[in-house]
Amino acid sequence: MLSNINPNVRNVAIVLVVAALVVAIPGGGTGANVALQAVALVFLGVMAWVASRMYREHRIAIYSLGDARRAILYVAVGGATLVLSASGRLLSTGVGTIVWLVAIGACAYAVFAVLWAARQY
Repeated sequence: MLSNINPNVRNVAIVLVVAALVVAIPGGGTGANVALQAVALVFLGVMAWVASRMYREHRIAIYSLGDARRAILYVAVGGATLVLSASGRLLSTGVGTIVWLVAIGACAYAVFAVLWAARQY
């Protein structure tokens, strides 16, 4: 019976049923927030795992940058992480948005400058 339904229509129907349950069931919004936080934590865990794998695979190239360039790279990545974690607060004001853009731009510039210098010789 379900095999006759278009997969797109079926998927939209599933989303609509889940949304109706979140609205209709008491505490459904809280349950949805818990599920969203769980998915966000899994995503962050996967990102940390990918970062550790990339570090292990490219450890020799990172150490060959030298102390100064490696420090710039680490500070830029740490700064970007800090700014991204504070996005909610920074993007709520006009000045915060400008600070966010400048900080992300500076971190991106630092990373690309280190990569550019490493690939030039």
